[in-house]
Amino acid sequence: MSAALEHELLRSAGARHGFGLRGTQAPAGTLRPKQVHGSAVATLRDGSERLGEADAAVCRAPGVAVAVVTADCVPILLATPGARVVAAVHAGWRGLAAGVVEAALAALAAEGARRGELVAAIGPHVGACCYEVDDPVLAALHARFGGALDAAANATRPGHARIDLGALARAALLQALAPGSVGGFDGTCTRCDAARFESHRRDGARAGRMVHWVHCGG
Repeated sequence: MSAALEHELLRSAGARHGFGLRGTQAPAGTLRPKQVHGSAVATLRDGSERLGEADAAVCRAPGVAVAVVTADCVPILLATPGARVVAAVHAGWRGLAAGVVEAALAALAAEGARRGELVAAIGPHVGACCYEVDDPVLAALHARFGGALDAAANATRPGHARIDLGALARAALLQALAPGSVGGFDGTCTRCDAARFESHRRDGARAGRMVHWVHCGG
């Protein structure tokens, strides 16, 4: 079984973490919310709370890992130095349009994470090469992102465009974080790379899910 992917920004913060591939698993005891493609954030302060329905999990309970799952959507992991406060975010187009990234950043700040010290890594997701959407989706995203959507979209046919979800996630993060504090895995596409990644766009209902986790307290 392949090891999960790691990102240097999170390693430099001392955060144990992993972006899942086909068949990889999170550490035993990892907690994750019931994802509903929204903007709700669940917060763990002592590890005993129930996460419930949410698309982001913030944790400041040492020794606890939180996670989200994806199969084309954008996973984002964030941490402060020493992983004192961490977060896992699931950002599909609905979550991005609803402001899930901004909500997670606000929740991190409420738990004492100073934005100047946060780092964020954007995990593998469906690429613009394989993600065409229609006008209703474009309108919902434009209401949130404005010109950032124009830069992340390429028209394909009337009423349709291919969009870069990762670029939108980055744009949301950069409203609060410095460019050098946000990283990703350039050139990866979950739909294109069937050997490593699950993809709902490629496999439909047969697609599995990949788990992406970050451990609070290093």
